[in-house]
Amino acid sequence: MPKLVKLAWRNVWRNWRRTGIAMIAIVLALFLLIFMDGLYGGYDEAVFANAVRLYGGNLQIHAPGFRERAHRLPLLPLADADRVVETVMAHPEVLLASKRIRTSGMINEDGDLYPVTITGLEPSIESPYSLISENITAGRFLEDDDEDMILIGERMAEELGVGVGNRITLVGKSKNQSLRQRTMTIVGLFNLGMPDAEKKFVFINLAEAGSLYNLRGQATEVAVNLHIVGNEDQMISEFRPILPGYEVDSWLTLNPEFAQIMDLSVAATTFFGFIVIAMACIGILNIMLMAVYERTREMGVLAALGMKGRQVMGLFLLEGAMIGAVGAFGGCTLGWLAMLAFNMSGGYDISSFTSAGEIYALMGNAFYAAINPASIIQIGLLLVLMAVLASLLPAWQASQKEPAESLHHV
Repeated sequence: MPKLVKLAWRNVWRNWRRTGIAMIAIVLALFLLIFMDGLYGGYDEAVFANAVRLYGGNLQIHAPGFRERAHRLPLLPLADADRVVETVMAHPEVLLASKRIRTSGMINEDGDLYPVTITGLEPSIESPYSLISENITAGRFLEDDDEDMILIGERMAEELGVGVGNRITLVGKSKNQSLRQRTMTIVGLFNLGMPDAEKKFVFINLAEAGSLYNLRGQATEVAVNLHIVGNEDQMISEFRPILPGYEVDSWLTLNPEFAQIMDLSVAATTFFGFIVIAMACIGILNIMLMAVYERTREMGVLAALGMKGRQVMGLFLLEGAMIGAVGAFGGCTLGWLAMLAFNMSGGYDISSFTSAGEIYALMGNAFYAAINPASIIQIGLLLVLMAVLASLLPAWQASQKEPAESLHHV
């Protein structure tokens, strides 16, 4: 076997110009694939990490029956919200768990009604992580002891013609469907660069929400933030057995529009990767076919000296694997270095696009390439495997040639 490896390595470089050109093509193709995969990963991290912070955590835990009526945000109190928080916080993957009361309602201003989503939260727990608290443009974020205080978006304030210190009337239904309303003072304004979100979301503290909706000391959901976005399914499978009697869902389940965006992103990356790897494999296939044609007499000599067909086939497979391995190493290294340089240069500035739509606004002012060593290694190994597969046909053709016929080949 060592002799076969040595022979294969020598054969790879016999026509070094052709091999070098093919390897350069493989390196560039793999570099492009890895760099684009890093950019897509950085895009996903920027968008979905902030979406998680805005839309209520990676996971949300509710009382039974919430999932089928989630679009109505029913007020179904949790049986023991404190125990739920204590249970999930014991898991090392959990960054934050907080109680909330979230439901739909309206703002009544001079007889005009504006539909909103009302979230009662624990300010002292959520403030260090909240996307809203990072984007306060006037006034301040909520505090635990606030009474009759509300936080609204700038676009809603413009719509109502109000500002910090003004009072507005919040209207909603309690858990028994009775109409409740309360006049509240605007404590702060936030700007996310997302007009719809700034007109849709309003925030009060949990105690105030409990008083308003007759849910004192209770919560309708526990929002769970994880250290890593994308690990939701595993966490759901772990939490459901230890939280019987509760519904555990990911933010994607309850916000299907983002699930569609994520699926589209994965599909685009997969398609692009398939095209790039296919192009690299075609190059390897061409090299090996030419090698079989050019070395027909050589194969006849080797067969006459006693080399068996499977050994000839193994020789050509080794050559294909070596070409793929050298190209994969160069492409992976170049892609990794390019992502490091991209991130060290400050990433890609998208501050001028934040007003172009909700997705750009969620990305913030810049995004960076996501460097995932495991993903880079997997792509490299996949290319080596595909190189071996691309060499199968030429290797099989080489192994089937008769010695006498090969020796007379011109």
